[in-house]
Amino acid sequence: MFSKEASARLRKEFWTSFGKSFPRKWLLYNTKIKGVAFKFQADRKKASVCLDFEHPEEIANDLLFEQLESLKKILTSEFLPEVIFDNNYELDNRKIIKRIYVPFPLKFSIHNKDTWRACYEFFVETMTQFELFYYEYEDYIKQAI
Repeated sequence: MFSKEASARLRKEFWTSFGKSFPRKWLLYNTKIKGVAFKFQADRKKASVCLDFEHPEEIANDLLFEQLESLKKILTSEFLPEVIFDNNYELDNRKIIKRIYVPFPLKFSIHNKDTWRACYEFFVETMTQFELFYYEYEDYIKQAI
């Protein structure tokens, strides 16, 4: 078991190491769509690459998510076959959002450094595919709102 301080140090080391190992400017919050952001997620049990919909107006989230759903076949066949669409994803803080994500397929814990390298490589490969898809269909996605 890790103390809060040790756990916080490991999380910081994980993200710092990722940034140093793969220095690149990611799209993340620069989607130019309010409330829509790409995210890397990692905790004690799992990791994933996500596209979250958290627009303050629920109707905008619905429209954007539906627009992405209309591209699901393309996304799964040409970019990310393992992608999951979840219109009722519950965050750790109990907030419900819409999320499109790809889970890291291997056993992972941010507390286990032996799992980090494979996760980093998954992050880079998966986020790159997600970004390529987004840039290709950005104009179409933005038409939703």
